[in-house]
Amino acid sequence: MTSIQHWINGAGTPGVASRTGPVFNPATGTQQADVVLADPADVDTAVTAAAKAFESWGDSSLTQRQRVMFAFRELLVRHEDELARLISAEHGKVIDDARGEIVRGREVVEYACGIAEALKGSFSDQVSSGVDVHSLRQPLGVCAGITPFNFPIMVPLWMHPMAIATGNTFVLKPSERDPSASNFVAELYAEAGLPDGVFNVVHGDRTAVDAILDHPGVAAVSFVGSTPIARYVHERGTASGKRVQALGGAKNHAVVLPDADLEFAADHLTAAAYGSAGQRCMAVSVGVAVGDAGDDLVDVLARKANEITVGPGDAPGTDMGPVVTAEARRRVIDAVRSGAEQGADVVVDGRELTVPGHEDGFFVGPSLLDKVTPEMDAYQQEIFGPVLSVARTGTVDEAIELINNNPYGNGTAIFTGDGHAARRFGREVSVGMIGVNVPIPVPMSYYSFGGWKDSLIGDSPIHGPEGVRFYTRNKVITSRWPHTSRTSGAAFHFPTTS
Repeated sequence: MTSIQHWINGAGTPGVASRTGPVFNPATGTQQADVVLADPADVDTAVTAAAKAFESWGDSSLTQRQRVMFAFRELLVRHEDELARLISAEHGKVIDDARGEIVRGREVVEYACGIAEALKGSFSDQVSSGVDVHSLRQPLGVCAGITPFNFPIMVPLWMHPMAIATGNTFVLKPSERDPSASNFVAELYAEAGLPDGVFNVVHGDRTAVDAILDHPGVAAVSFVGSTPIARYVHERGTASGKRVQALGGAKNHAVVLPDADLEFAADHLTAAAYGSAGQRCMAVSVGVAVGDAGDDLVDVLARKANEITVGPGDAPGTDMGPVVTAEARRRVIDAVRSGAEQGADVVVDGRELTVPGHEDGFFVGPSLLDKVTPEMDAYQQEIFGPVLSVARTGTVDEAIELINNNPYGNGTAIFTGDGHAARRFGREVSVGMIGVNVPIPVPMSYYSFGGWKDSLIGDSPIHGPEGVRFYTRNKVITSRWPHTSRTSGAAFHFPTTS
């Protein structure tokens, strides 16, 4: 049985662990590794190493940081296939989907390669007689990331390249369900020339999370996960004086107007709902059919859902892999059952799906529910699985109202050929990321990622310009260099310009 260790101060940490957890292969349902679970002492060791490394890394040149990021980016390209297969083996997603998340994560590394431009300060000459003012941004110190299972490479890459490129050191606590990708990344950083201690990985559960949130040596924490845990992380982290980014859950709607190309819209809704078995915070989980689009849209969605090939993530031709755990599979099955009991039409039922040769795997097929209403559990809950619910509204105004009444505001989309309707939709929905004929509107790395309402606790989105601001502090310096012959005494009143 493979033992997955922490990575601290540039090396793995072999030894006897007091606690371990199982790592499964979701396609077979069998345990394939043990992962060491950190105690507070392990977290302290990692933070201490990061604090020591910050003494020099915080003063490193922008050129040095950029060179590391360029080298790291090339290593991610070179090892993309290995990383994708590692992700697929522990998460269950198909290989091409894993490659896709590597690419989207790598875009943030590419943004970090130009960190010198993003860290430019400002200068104002002669704000008063002989007085100049300039500003600069400086790193915080030791930063930490707590990341979810569904994107074991992409979400951490939204955090640590930004933190490291801005001069901080980093401690990553990835999901214990699929931990191996983070150790692989640590090795790539070392090969790229990153000094020991700048990037560290501690594996663990809530014990490790609490140790990070309480540790006085951690200046900032970035988190992505469910809304209840995001709220907990934000409250506990800020109570101990830390900056906290806390991105929560989602219930993303995609509105389809009667003038939309239904084949085009259904193609994209199907991919957005069932890709990665629906285990994405930007997955479309509610399709909103407006007016007379409903029946025809559901017919097309049903046909496309039934055409999806479900199987192991590394098998050729597989469109959708298993969910991550047996518990996740039960949650999906319960959501479909609840929808049926509460009055939804089960148009496509994936509860009984089995994959030959993988009967013990955590497989569940695509499910499509029609005539779902906001009172139903299937609408209210973040199922995080391959279930697409279709709700019906008479007008686009009703669709906007439906979305705005939902407590989540992560992402949404509209499918239409009507520019006026699309513009109204973009301006009026209370959602942070919006797609127009684009189902999963994840912004590029030079924008920032973050929702509204219960999808973002606090006000700090992730990566891009907001990431630079989060991982640095602004400093303003006012200076004067007087000639001794012109020196005059200081005034006792509050200083003013002249």
